[in-house]
Amino acid sequence: MYAVIETGGKQYRVQEGDVIFVEKLPQGPDETVEFERVLLVGKEDGVLVGNPVVAGAKVTGKVLEQGRAPKILVFKYKAKSNYRRRYGHRQPFTKVQIGAIQAQQ
Repeated sequence: MYAVIETGGKQYRVQEGDVIFVEKLPQGPDETVEFERVLLVGKEDGVLVGNPVVAGAKVTGKVLEQGRAPKILVFKYKAKSNYRRRYGHRQPFTKVQIGAIQAQQ
């Protein structure tokens, strides 16, 4: 069984046991998280498609860690005007292991 969930403005195709990196969530390590916005559930006997979400479906997972991605450098430059700006950014993330996919029918 698999599902497509939405969190942090992005969509993820997940199965039980998958480890995914999502936008930062408020839960701490070793806490459980529930994803209520399940857009699609695929089973052996067919597919349940939501409108926009599947009613009564949820995906639970366990937070493994909170972290920050590697730094990216952003450089702004305008020619002939002596304008240069350089700064870095590290995007925070949450590492989640998918536990169970629950859907009716």
